[in-house]
Amino acid sequence: MGRSADASFGHAEAIWREFPQLVAGVLVTGGIRADVEADAAVRPWHDRARQRLGGATESELPEIAAWRRAYARMGLKPTQYRSAAEALLRRFRREGALPRLHPLVDLCNALSIAFALPVAVFDLDGIAGSLEVRRATGDEQYDDFGGGVETPEPGEVVFADDANHAHARRWTFRQSRRSTVGAATRRVLIVGEGLHETAMADVPALLDALRQGMAALWGAPHRSAILTEAAPRVAIAVDP
Repeated sequence: MGRSADASFGHAEAIWREFPQLVAGVLVTGGIRADVEADAAVRPWHDRARQRLGGATESELPEIAAWRRAYARMGLKPTQYRSAAEALLRRFRREGALPRLHPLVDLCNALSIAFALPVAVFDLDGIAGSLEVRRATGDEQYDDFGGGVETPEPGEVVFADDANHAHARRWTFRQSRRSTVGAATRRVLIVGEGLHETAMADVPALLDALRQGMAALWGAPHRSAILTEAAPRVAIAVDP
């Protein structure tokens, strides 16, 4: 069963006003399966990440530094709350590998560390209606991975759906288990975001790499877009 035709993803006007340098790449597709082998698609991006980390620590990369500045601007300690990309790069530098979770998640994580940009992938069947990146009102519900439910702090940047579920906290810090990709996932929304000086070139390059990797594993994605303040939303209705 498809989603409502008017369901969409985007960022609130206030986010664009506060972070005008934001560049967001979005991909929506169906037909995802867990029974594919992603090693060949993942390996080159891990190699690229190793090369980048050979010349600098993750915190020195301009992409990560930009997210650290954004977190500081939001009143968060950058060393306490790290963007998803920084956390992945930090683990990859220490362990030399990332855990294998699901072929799509593995691909997105590999691209995240290669481009040093946060890449979120959501199971669309876990999202009620539209999804928006906005400031929290303080009454949203976030399902943590321990089985509990948290309430984001008022003003915190969250990914919130029409049922007031928060699918990510502190912008790109931590996703919810409600929309986690798993073996039964068929339809997904993928979001990659950048705030650094060359994001207008790097985010489209990330999106192109994602399209190519997904086409090789599952077939051509249904829809992709670069969001801007002038075109801030994209439809997320897609067949399984």
